[in-house]
Amino acid sequence: MTTPLILLPSDNVPSDHLPSNTSAPLRLGPGLRLLSEQQSSTPSPGHVINASRAGLLSTDPKRNAVSILSFPNHRYIPTTNDLVIAQVHHSSAEYFHCMVTPQTPHALLAQLAFEGATKKTRPVLKQGDLVYARVLSIGVSAGAEVELTCVNPATGKAEQGGLGPLTGGMVFDVSTGLAARLTRASSSKAEYEDGVAGLVVLDELGTKLEGIGGFEIAVGRNGKVWVDCSNAGDSAIRATVAIGRCLHAVDESNLSPAEQRKLVSRTLREMEV
Repeated sequence: MTTPLILLPSDNVPSDHLPSNTSAPLRLGPGLRLLSEQQSSTPSPGHVINASRAGLLSTDPKRNAVSILSFPNHRYIPTTNDLVIAQVHHSSAEYFHCMVTPQTPHALLAQLAFEGATKKTRPVLKQGDLVYARVLSIGVSAGAEVELTCVNPATGKAEQGGLGPLTGGMVFDVSTGLAARLTRASSSKAEYEDGVAGLVVLDELGTKLEGIGGFEIAVGRNGKVWVDCSNAGDSAIRATVAIGRCLHAVDESNLSPAEQRKLVSRTLREMEV
């Protein structure tokens, strides 16, 4: 078993830290880029993988995948295939110009990059509206614009997960670290004991709030979480605020699954939900 490895931008990944599975192609996750490909079926010095941001190297032998786990409070850097919650700043003839983070230039979202969109049926979004989108491309040259999409480019269909305009609800700011953990936990549906995921807060909230209509949620890797409790009737606002309080508490403290369950029960009781 290899020891944990922290990489800085431009560091190369040592070959002995790469998954040894040669029956499947090596998958690179966020924070890594391939500088040159190996010429054989076994890792070689020609297989150069470079870190594009600082963080802990994470490997998944089953999926033959490797990625960088960034530090919890790092500034978000757009990465291809990331799901983000973007806010429309203004529109032009063919694009919506969206804010992904306050520190980065506006990202471009084509006005026809929605399922079934035509010039007559495309959504009408105004300044301040929110969209749940996927990072389509980030460009390779300095100053290249980030492009977003709300459909799968290969099929033209919206992917599972509710890509598209987000109406109603409330957005909460969380650290990019928690956003990544929420994404991993929801995709794997498993509780990890290593602290990378280990999140049960959303599952616990879903169980507790099911009786009043539940809630919808969208998690953006850019540190945004959208919550909608519109089906909760008179309790909608209190339930939404309770979910936000739970997320902030988990973000600030390294709570175990048992502590997260206690937090949810206590918060819902205090909010009288």
